[in-house]
Amino acid sequence: MTHHKLHLPQKICACCGLAFSWRKKWQKNWSEVKYCSERCRRKK
Repeated sequence: MTHHKLHLPQKICACCGLAFSWRKKWQKNWSEVKYCSERCRRKK
């Protein structure tokens, strides 16, 4: 059994500074994603 999720691209959240990984829901706009969560996006 292989774990493919170990090699996903990561970014640093512009609000909280934590690292977050690629998610399927961000597939079409990964280059535009800046925040790790809806809470950080609203807080800016």
